[in-house]
Amino acid sequence: QVQLVQSGGGLVQAGGSLTLSCAAPGRAASSYTMGWFRQAPGKEREFVAAINWIGSSTYYADSVKGRFTMSRDDAKNTVYLQLNSLTPEDTAIYYCGARNRGSYDRVASYDYWGQGTQVTVSS
Repeated sequence: QVQLVQSGGGLVQAGGSLTLSCAAPGRAASSYTMGWFRQAPGKEREFVAAINWIGSSTYYADSVKGRFTMSRDDAKNTVYLQLNSLTPEDTAIYYCGARNRGSYDRVASYDYWGQGTQVTVSS
């Protein structure tokens, strides 16, 4: 069982930045690929970013590439998502997940999820 606890998020103006954190107490997630997804009202949950278990490779959706950066600190059992140059289209609930198997960009590949955190970008 992997527990994921998210923090960060909030309200920011367009062009601003936010940092999201996802902690996994007890190092339970240290061997998992970790991902960030988001879900806007009325839309399906979509892939944002992922990082492999040793932190050597990161993957991003085209919509966030160059603006968002995902990282992990296994000493702190935490993964981060740095969101820069935010636009109103980035408004959504953001979820972190721990992937067991399957493609890193598919919701079904993730067995464990954080509670979600709201990111709202005003124009």
